[in-house]
Amino acid sequence: MSNSHLIAAAPARRHRSHALWHGFAAFALALLCGAAHADDCFNEAAAYQGVNPSVLRAVAWFESKGDAAAVNRNANGSIDVGQLQINSIHFGDLARQGVPHRALTDPCVNVYVAAWLLKQKMVKYGNTWRAIGAYHSESPKLRDAYARSIQKILVTWGELQVASASP
Repeated sequence: MSNSHLIAAAPARRHRSHALWHGFAAFALALLCGAAHADDCFNEAAAYQGVNPSVLRAVAWFESKGDAAAVNRNANGSIDVGQLQINSIHFGDLARQGVPHRALTDPCVNVYVAAWLLKQKMVKYGNTWRAIGAYHSESPKLRDAYARSIQKILVTWGELQVASASP
């Protein structure tokens, strides 16, 4: 995998927020009805948002070791839910789009929300390590440390060569 295709599985496209959320909410609700299998969710969510499925898997591994039932309380009072640890700061936006926060314990819904969040960082930062790190934090120090952690996982899995793993 080349560094230039690290995040995007397809060329990055800018989406209008409303259209993106409308499609996302409809698909998330379909997932709640069992329209997709958990094993397919990473590939499907990545394709849907134009992000790299290996990056999503690495984030899930880093955040929770893939535990769909993971819930963590943060020192700042927020909570992180599901295998990709969706932070409660997003609950309001999700609820307005018809996705209740309790749905985030569904593995596929969690992956689709994470793919959407990562795509938003790609829109802001481009197809870069900065976008991956910003999934966790916009603070440069925390962002860059997070990106390095995801890089290490991808290198360990053989998805990324060590020489190309630099933010």
